[in-house]
Amino acid sequence: MRILIVDDEAAVHASYDRCFSPGPQTPETGHRAAEADTIEDIHHCFQGEEAVAEVARALATDRPFAVAFIDIRMPPGIDGRETARRIRQLDPDIHLVIVTGYTDFTPAEISQVAGPADKIFYIAKPFAPAEVSQTAIALCRRWQNDRELAEARAQLAAQVVALEEKSAELRANESRAMHIAMHDALTDAPNRSAFLRGLAERGRMPGRFVTAMLDLDRFKLVNDTLGHLAGDELIREVCATLQHAAPEGALVARLGGDEFGIIFDMADQSIAIAACERIVTACAKTFSMLGHSVRCGASCGLVMSDEAGERDPTDLVRRADMALNDAKRSGRGIVRLFDEQMDEGIRVRRLVEAGLTQAIARDELTLVFQPIVGRGDLSIAGFEALVRWHSPEHGAVSPAIFIPIAEESNLIHQLGDWVLDEALAQVRHWPDQYVSVNFSPVQFRRSHFVGHILDSVRRAGVDPARVQIEITETAIFDDAERAAQTLCELRKLGFRIALDDFGTGYSSLYNIRKFALDCLKIDRSFIDGMGRERESAAIVHSIIHLGRALGLGVVAEGVETEAQAQALRVAGASHLQGFLFSRPVAPCEARELAVRRALPMLPVTSDGTLAVSVLA
Repeated sequence: MRILIVDDEAAVHASYDRCFSPGPQTPETGHRAAEADTIEDIHHCFQGEEAVAEVARALATDRPFAVAFIDIRMPPGIDGRETARRIRQLDPDIHLVIVTGYTDFTPAEISQVAGPADKIFYIAKPFAPAEVSQTAIALCRRWQNDRELAEARAQLAAQVVALEEKSAELRANESRAMHIAMHDALTDAPNRSAFLRGLAERGRMPGRFVTAMLDLDRFKLVNDTLGHLAGDELIREVCATLQHAAPEGALVARLGGDEFGIIFDMADQSIAIAACERIVTACAKTFSMLGHSVRCGASCGLVMSDEAGERDPTDLVRRADMALNDAKRSGRGIVRLFDEQMDEGIRVRRLVEAGLTQAIARDELTLVFQPIVGRGDLSIAGFEALVRWHSPEHGAVSPAIFIPIAEESNLIHQLGDWVLDEALAQVRHWPDQYVSVNFSPVQFRRSHFVGHILDSVRRAGVDPARVQIEITETAIFDDAERAAQTLCELRKLGFRIALDDFGTGYSSLYNIRKFALDCLKIDRSFIDGMGRERESAAIVHSIIHLGRALGLGVVAEGVETEAQAQALRVAGASHLQGFLFSRPVAPCEARELAVRRALPMLPVTSDGTLAVSVLA
């Protein structure tokens, strides 16, 4: 530690030196010498300005003085009061000791300009060596303690700042983590967890509100044809559209995939439905995705909360989802309000699904075969295989009920495999007729669809030319490029391809031009309406003429009257199928009809009309 001596008299400086010099080992000098060992450096100045300059140099070199002993009178330069003031301005931490035999200034006056008071001390001249040395040692130790304390406080303050920064960082991380946990990464909209939490919070509040579920129509087609980047961009655009179109204060959440949930306050049911219809309408527009124009659409299901009824979030979502499923089954761009019959329908569907899972193992399924006859001599060209289910619990279950359930639950693959194997087992016993097997869109989108059918045919030992694959326009419309490739592969292998329910789907002309087909099957609804509606008759004639122009066979389904049969034969339909000729028959009867090649009916008359028809 360093000490500064400021006095204008050389004799006084000599006295200071004696105060800090080691002396003989007497009781007095021994004590002083021991304490003097802690003084590292003593610097002498004879004028105040010189002392001020020395303090400045000491601070610049980071070797500050701990104590300065200052005389009051130092002519001709500045006095001790001014010297103390200037030193204090430079170094707030130095201890100042005023050493004088005069009373030019009071301690208060000096403290006023060179304070604080706890850093100013006084020694009267003449001074005793022990007084100076002990004061110097004590103040040096205090100065050192002050520095260590200041350093400790600075470190503590830095630690406090660091802790506060860490705490702020943790709070920010917690906030980010909470945001991530409750928001969708793609759209930054609330996710399913946030939706359920918001639904629970709203359920505890009074007043009626709406829970709506919405998903996009044909979203898979966008991903499959344009890629997932376009699909992601479409999801973001639709989310922004929903947030803009939803009622004020609504919570719009992305629940996953192309499914969204919406919560908004509404007491009137009709207004709630109208609000959802506006949302669906807002989604029915063309979006530009990565340079492609994408026509979008949506379906929506909603449930109104009762004022005093069930408000469980899971149940509300379940009911809204049931309404959404009903909307999707009814068509595209539709809004459906939940009613209790939907819940009963779900219960029945679950029972049917559970029973269908065991139906194959329990031998509850059977195949029946409906003949397809030629327009000329009515000879049997083939049979359409139709599945039937007789459940011990539910009795005879209509295919219109259990096949859609099988498609939704993915049981359709197991069911379809069974139908194909059974149909192949029967066609082996027919002379040369083909068997026509229906495949659902779910089956058609199955990976390795072509290879799977080919393996089944080879195991059965059946020529692919005797197998007709029936698909609907929906199956090929969802992914046109992949469908075209699949159908082309099947045709190259020798399979027959029939487009079922022709005229009821989308882009029919485009489909039959693009895809490899053998025949068109006219939907039975047009056949049924021929006698009552000019439009139906016009559609039937157009389809027949179109098929003939393209070199395709045309099968008219659902023929039930001789008038229908006669009109279709005259129009040029290549094949007929319906109850007029035969109902679906058991495998053994189908085998007999195939061998006979004809139905049990009288020949056609000379004018080309049917003489008599016998229904099997």
